[in-house]
Amino acid sequence: MAPRFDCFVVFAEMRTGSNFLEANINSFGHLKCHGEAFNPAFIGYPNSTDILGVTQSQRDADPTLLLKAIRSQPGTLGGFRFFNDHDPRVLDLILPDPRCAKIILTRNPIESYVSRKIVAATGQWKLTNAKHARSESIRFNAAEFEDYLERLQAFQVHLLNALQKTGQTAFYVDYQDLQDVDVMNGLATYLGTDERIDALDKKLKKQNPEPLDDKVVNFDEMEKSLAGLDRFNLSRTPNFEPRRGPAIPTYLAAAKSLLIFMPIKSGPEQAVTDWLTTLDGAAPVTDFTHKTLRQWKDARPGHRSFTVVRHPLARAHAAFCDRILSNGKGSFPEIRENLRRTFALPLPEGPVPDVLPTENHRAAFKVFLTFLKANLGGQTNIRTDAAWAGQAAHLQGMAQFALPDFILREDRLAADIAIVAWAIGQTDVPELPLPTDPHQARLAAIYDPELESLARDAYTRDYMTFGFGPWG
Repeated sequence: MAPRFDCFVVFAEMRTGSNFLEANINSFGHLKCHGEAFNPAFIGYPNSTDILGVTQSQRDADPTLLLKAIRSQPGTLGGFRFFNDHDPRVLDLILPDPRCAKIILTRNPIESYVSRKIVAATGQWKLTNAKHARSESIRFNAAEFEDYLERLQAFQVHLLNALQKTGQTAFYVDYQDLQDVDVMNGLATYLGTDERIDALDKKLKKQNPEPLDDKVVNFDEMEKSLAGLDRFNLSRTPNFEPRRGPAIPTYLAAAKSLLIFMPIKSGPEQAVTDWLTTLDGAAPVTDFTHKTLRQWKDARPGHRSFTVVRHPLARAHAAFCDRILSNGKGSFPEIRENLRRTFALPLPEGPVPDVLPTENHRAAFKVFLTFLKANLGGQTNIRTDAAWAGQAAHLQGMAQFALPDFILREDRLAADIAIVAWAIGQTDVPELPLPTDPHQARLAAIYDPELESLARDAYTRDYMTFGFGPWG
């Protein structure tokens, strides 16, 4: 049977024990780890000039040359160590490839952080003779550690998601596991070799084996700071919305000016469209594709893009009026009937009257807000439509292509949209047509704290992300 893998990668970070793991991997005759093969600062190891005849300059010009060389060693399964700041081109090549075995080495982040700080102070990266050990106490910096932890976790999540999406499994090794010869032999089995070792490599010595309180001068301060970290992410706002794309066909470019509007559904789309039309005396350009939008941007240096966020309660109300109450183009009569059946939406069957009595309008909108909480939480069989999907989710979708230069808020739009125009050199700026929300008066007639509370329950993430207060 053909071998399962033709190369391997050890995903690790500095001071996680990767040198020791490499030394033990290389104890097996049919396995060969080539160090940090894709470290931008050197190739393999400091002072090395090449790996398998591929020089650093050749690797930098085309990393596939070195990958091919590592994969082509006769009778040997080759691999390398890869950290989060190594050549990202290589990550894109190896992560989706099931023929490349993945080994993920981890260590308690505070231990690796302290070890890095000590190394920075002593300059001693490896220790082969305990007589030459250098020691130094370091000072813990809370902001520095949080930044380190965030980058570390982001890389780990990226690896995890990529493996999940491609149906791959990795061999996980913790720093403590490195002292277990059985784990090393288990790793060899995973990599497809029948070889076994009886003992671990003893050349490398553990640096700074002292407890943390001996290595950190402000240990008490560190303890208090770490106690304040949300280790289990308890304060995270749950988000079960499906991920959205950038919705490029909805983007609007000014006919002449260097402006592009990236609308969010159920926002002030029509008001901004009318303003762009007045600005240039012609309707804006639309129906972009990825290709045509890139071409538009490339041809217009200095362009600026913007989007507008609306208060979540007002946006939910606009979606309710335009998609549920309306009988016209763009309405969702099937979803309205579904809401009648499953959420007891107090509306008659068939078309809805053009104007509902105020109390009826409020009662139906209250049910719609209850539905939104369940729908955005992934608890209904109804799609999460762009008309009411969270605005933070929309912005994440935009980021897949490009983030807007400006995120404006509807309550300040008249003043702030002029600033956007000034940013591209426009001095003759038209006034924004008001009101920007045609449903504002209807919402004002039914508004109360209960509706606000229901909107906050449904759009907790948007309230937090954009800092919205009460609408009323």
